[in-house]
Amino acid sequence: MKSSVLTRYRVMAYVTGVLLIALTLGVIAKYVLDINGAGTFTTAVGFAHGWLYVVYLVFAFDMCSKAKWPIGKMAWVLLAGTVPTAAFFVERRVHRELAPKVITADSAEPVKV
Repeated sequence: MKSSVLTRYRVMAYVTGVLLIALTLGVIAKYVLDINGAGTFTTAVGFAHGWLYVVYLVFAFDMCSKAKWPIGKMAWVLLAGTVPTAAFFVERRVHRELAPKVITADSAEPVKV
């Protein structure tokens, strides 16, 4: 697996995680604290999180497929973007497991023709 696959997954895991925390805070501000403007914030962040979660799913699925993980482990990674803060913990475990298996451009052996 190339390092770019793991890097793009990591970036999207953090983006999705941050947006989900912001969305959770916005929902609390809107429905519990009844703060003016929280509805607009929640709508904007919810829209951004929804679309970027789809990008996260694509990158995570690609990474899990290349790592040849079973369906259960793949589902665990894919659903991490739906639970606030879970993406951070799952990303850390995934990175710890896959980082030693990543092939960088410098360490790759030349292809023999």
